[in-house]
Amino acid sequence: MSARPHYRASPCPATASAWGAPAPAEARPRALRFCVQLRLHFHFRSRGGQGRRQRHGPRATGSSSKMISLSIKRPLVTMSFLLSSLLMLLTVATPSWCQRSETTSPTASNRAPFPWNKMRLPEHITPVHYDLVIHANLTTLTFGGTTEIEITASKPTSTIVLHSHHLQISKAALRKGAGERQSEELLRVLEYPPQEQIALLAPEPLVVGLPYTIVIDYAGNLSESFHGFYKSTYRTKEGEVRILASTQFEPTAARMAFPCFDEPAFKASFSIKIRREPRHLAISNMPLVKSVTVAEGLVEDHFDVTVRMSTYLVAFIVSDFKSVSKMTKSGVKVSVYAVPDKINQADYALDAAVTLLEFYEDYFSIPYPLSKQDLAAIPDFQSGAMENWGLTTYRESSLLFDAEKSSASSKLGITMTVSHELAHQWFGNLVTMEWWNDLWLNEGFAKFMEFVSVSVTHPELKVEDYFFDKCFNAMEVDALNSSHPVSTPVENPAQIREIFDEVSYEKGACILNMLRDYLGADAFKSGIVKYLQKYSYKNTKNEDLWNSMASICPTDGTQRMDGFCSRGEHSSSSSHWRQEGLDVKTMMNTWTLQKGFPLITITVRGRNVHVKQEHYVKGPDDAPETGYLWHVPLTFITSNSDSVQRFLLKTRTDVLILPEEVEWIKFNVGMNGFYIVHYEDDGWDSLTGLLKGTHTAISSSDRASLINSAFQLVSIGKLSIEKALDLSLYLKHETEIMPVFQGLNELIPMYKLMEKRDVNEVETQFKAFLIGLLRDLIDKQTWTDEGSISERILRSQLLLLACVRKYQPCVQKAEGYFRRWQEANGNLSLPSDVTLAVFAVGAQNPEGWDFLYSKYQSSLSSTEKNQIEFALCITHNKEKLQWLLEQSFKGDTIKTQEFPNILRAIGRNPVGYPLAWQFLRENWNKLVQKFELGSNSIAYMVMGTTNQFSTRAWLEEVKEFFSSLKENGSQLRCVQQTIETIEENIRWMDKNFDKIRVWLQNEKLELL
Repeated sequence: MSARPHYRASPCPATASAWGAPAPAEARPRALRFCVQLRLHFHFRSRGGQGRRQRHGPRATGSSSKMISLSIKRPLVTMSFLLSSLLMLLTVATPSWCQRSETTSPTASNRAPFPWNKMRLPEHITPVHYDLVIHANLTTLTFGGTTEIEITASKPTSTIVLHSHHLQISKAALRKGAGERQSEELLRVLEYPPQEQIALLAPEPLVVGLPYTIVIDYAGNLSESFHGFYKSTYRTKEGEVRILASTQFEPTAARMAFPCFDEPAFKASFSIKIRREPRHLAISNMPLVKSVTVAEGLVEDHFDVTVRMSTYLVAFIVSDFKSVSKMTKSGVKVSVYAVPDKINQADYALDAAVTLLEFYEDYFSIPYPLSKQDLAAIPDFQSGAMENWGLTTYRESSLLFDAEKSSASSKLGITMTVSHELAHQWFGNLVTMEWWNDLWLNEGFAKFMEFVSVSVTHPELKVEDYFFDKCFNAMEVDALNSSHPVSTPVENPAQIREIFDEVSYEKGACILNMLRDYLGADAFKSGIVKYLQKYSYKNTKNEDLWNSMASICPTDGTQRMDGFCSRGEHSSSSSHWRQEGLDVKTMMNTWTLQKGFPLITITVRGRNVHVKQEHYVKGPDDAPETGYLWHVPLTFITSNSDSVQRFLLKTRTDVLILPEEVEWIKFNVGMNGFYIVHYEDDGWDSLTGLLKGTHTAISSSDRASLINSAFQLVSIGKLSIEKALDLSLYLKHETEIMPVFQGLNELIPMYKLMEKRDVNEVETQFKAFLIGLLRDLIDKQTWTDEGSISERILRSQLLLLACVRKYQPCVQKAEGYFRRWQEANGNLSLPSDVTLAVFAVGAQNPEGWDFLYSKYQSSLSSTEKNQIEFALCITHNKEKLQWLLEQSFKGDTIKTQEFPNILRAIGRNPVGYPLAWQFLRENWNKLVQKFELGSNSIAYMVMGTTNQFSTRAWLEEVKEFFSSLKENGSQLRCVQQTIETIEENIRWMDKNFDKIRVWLQNEKLELL
């Protein structure tokens, strides 16, 4: 999924910050973290934010991710709109609650003993093929079905255990053998809801090797949540409400639509038949073969047989969607489906999908195995997007592009989300992780391939400007003790949902990028193609990927020796390079099997460079050492040479010898490594001097990584806040999006913490300092849609920041635009890049707020709706904020899928955050029922309402509430994360606040 989260972070730091709203999922519903995240559901099935520094991004996509996404999935991708910026992060992770003891004997719902006591299904029954007949009644909001499953047994057993959740089973039978004359025996059915399992008891044991068919008749209600087979609605231009039914099965909800062996390793083929009214359209994973009238007013659509795949990838939709189609060069029919009033917004995604599908077929050297690929925009969707094989599904904002109103960040987010889901057709669908503990093999790869593919297919988007923000985002989560390894044990559905987070998506992508940089792009590509070809239609574990890389050598002068790649003396560096085997598996296990990442400390003594690694982790100073070691592919450049030097650090300490002494040295070139660097003695002074003198001597990604590292080092006491702030002063001369956004990502959360401490004088001074720092760049921005995507996204966020911070030249211009737009009854075409700033200013008076809401109700543009939604959330009128919470939770005019975004935005509002926290507490049970315990949406809301608290009183209130939930949330990883983050906020403010106050007084903005 896209990630993600999918959710949007606050519009840029500024935005959210200033007004207290957040900056703007595949999916985990499935977004770029900075402002650009504007709701880019980057399969970000999206994500949680960490305390002092808020991150953007939904799957969301997206979102994946997700993202964010936020696949992600997506969720929170999962990300389609600028509102997604700095203050966003959907974070999830596995809970630590204890599992049911293996020795207890479960009791079925009829009080009979249930014959299986494990969360995972037994392995001796294997599904081979499913025949599904499903009839959805969109009037009664119910569905009925018959599932026939061909199975084989690897050992004699009279018990068949499979999954079923919220289904009423009326009959179960067993057919023995193949052919026409199969005998049929009734099976006794036992249900065990705690494990979402049923047991079918046969009169006699199944014979090993013989084919059997289970036949189950059942019924259910269309789900009122966003998972399983669920109801979605939309309103036509004329105001008519129409109903459709769609599916979202990942990770564990196929069992809500039909009884099945709902684990990824139980791959099978599927023949699907959907019954519908003639006025509706049904689509599924495979092309339609024929339609048969089975009764008056009832049509049965027969779809072609699928390839072997996991249950979570099955999909079907019953709707009145319209579609547009194109063919790829290899003859695959690509179609985009949407509600009739929005099908005119499908062209951009259609063209992108065709281009991306052709790219992947070429890159992977494996043809796309189906004859069609549908992309469907669903009006109600939790994450950013979902990679169902042959029928990918999306939030409307993650797929539909309105050429008149959609923003630059929306175009970027849609492209990335589509790229993410299509990458999954190979990584995830063709080759699938054996169990959810290795989810990152799906999501990390899809997130990584977003950037690999789009950099080639859409070079004008300059996606490389946004990749490393994903790594900074992942580090925020991975620096906490509550983080988890990339590959981590999970058992129950809530635990599984929790790992659709930054670690699986973003960290997974970042360590793959690090490996590609180390091996070389060609060698890396050869390894993953080998992996895909070897394991097509199969399931894999972490080690299978590394084994596929084992015979691949780096492309920079290495050679094969005894099954390993060996480096000889490295001519371009010092004689310190020694013969060493390159063991990819051992190296990468240090990055996937232990949590966290290393801090590399550099001490220069003449020509000798002393290197030390330790586990970077936030927390109390007396926290015990973990003793973790990584194999770190170090890279560096110096003042004397911009030729990248490489060294694999395997030990805690080592020494590099330079050919001559240097003025400065910069490690982690291009931020390709997943580690941060501290420079001892005068190392930071040298780099700060470099930035203030000729900052373009190093790349924009290197400048962004220096900003990130400096402030991260403040958090653990390695660098003073004064030195970090001194370094940030160079931003007065910065013009590139990556370092500017990174500066905002570091500085805005500082005054967000101050807003919750009643320190108005220093808070006001700090906000003035920030605007002064960027004033020259703000003043240079035109109020147009001109320039590259990066320039446009930077413009949108800077103007939003300036207006929200009440920088008068910006406010006055925005007021003029808003007045003319309102006088034209919303029909004036505003430049999309300045719309967010204009709406943010317009929403500050009650009449403007009411006018924006009236336009929200009738708008058909996802970007415009998201921009209005954000603007509505930054008012300081508490009554309007409370009304927004209630309306979005109810889901009539404002869809409930938007509630997490609105709750988080109000949670960032300096007058609204107590309302958001109170609303979360009062409606917790309903929220869990709607969004599911463990989902990234829940994590996004928990973090969004609490993780900027910075006082002990707030900490105690948060602890007290979540501990009272017991099994209904107290052990969620996001709860552990937010408590850790609040504790870190308190430590950080206690240590640094007075220093910031003095620094601001000393500066008196003279240097600006």
